[in-house]
Amino acid sequence: MMQGNQTIITHFILLGFGELHGMQMFLFHLFLIIYISTLLANFLTVLLILADQHLHTPMYFFLGNLSCLEMMYSSTILPKMLDSLLTGEKSISFKGCITQFYFFAFLCSTECYLLSVMSYDRFLAICKPLHYATAMRIACCIQLAAVSWINGTVFTSVYLVLMLQLSFCGPSEIDHFFCESLPLIKLSCSDTTVMKYAVAVLAYTFTFPPFTLTFMSYMFILKTILRIPSRTGRQKAFSTCSSHLIVVSFFYGALAIVYLMPETEGKKNPSKLFSLLYTVLPSLFNPLIYTLRNKDVKEALKNLLDRFWKTRFFSSHLKEIQ
Repeated sequence: MMQGNQTIITHFILLGFGELHGMQMFLFHLFLIIYISTLLANFLTVLLILADQHLHTPMYFFLGNLSCLEMMYSSTILPKMLDSLLTGEKSISFKGCITQFYFFAFLCSTECYLLSVMSYDRFLAICKPLHYATAMRIACCIQLAAVSWINGTVFTSVYLVLMLQLSFCGPSEIDHFFCESLPLIKLSCSDTTVMKYAVAVLAYTFTFPPFTLTFMSYMFILKTILRIPSRTGRQKAFSTCSSHLIVVSFFYGALAIVYLMPETEGKKNPSKLFSLLYTVLPSLFNPLIYTLRNKDVKEALKNLLDRFWKTRFFSSHLKEIQ
């Protein structure tokens, strides 16, 4: 398409991990395993939370929200990446690229605030147990989750409107494995000053406040844990909280490095590596760290499997009688 003397881009080329020529099939199988494992782990989490009455608590309500988000999040990025690695087809339409960018940004920003809400829930449960039942009523839980999702929608929609004001007239190669905002902005032939400020402001808004809340919540939690008289209980609680804090630190830290650090010439490839820390890996690690390690969830899984085998046994037994 031509507009004046400029060629308007209708397709982009996602270069992905093209520099690793001999590792395309290895990367395909690696990311395929990660994608399938992510979907299974998060689906199992949602299934157990819905099926077991003992998991109908505020903590598991937020974990169910997180698992639903993670399934959508990974499905926004990984299918196109897998197709590109398998077939070598790196082209993506302009509309497809903008759609992928929107859902990535919406889900990523929602996750930032949802993680902070989850940390606040744990803070109340551990540090303010007498006030927990009153503070985290079901209506309050729904409101906190809804605010996280609505915030992500509103701010990303504003950013999308700004993005759609840009013109893209070449080149069309995006040196990334998905349509992220910074590589897209670099390809625009419009004045991108406003967009660069918008990226910085939104990145700060969606990383620093929620990370601060998350970090402070876990600091108070750790302070409370240190007062536990039992050494075994103290070690167990510390292990759980420290693993949570490490996961969210990697997530927020990678976002801050990619979006807030000054640009350098040698930043291209490292940015892809850091992007994996807030796109692909959290969707797999979050259900393993937050949910499937929990004693209550293990018990719920055992009960679900027992019901499943009992149902199969009685069904086969009835068939034999008939």
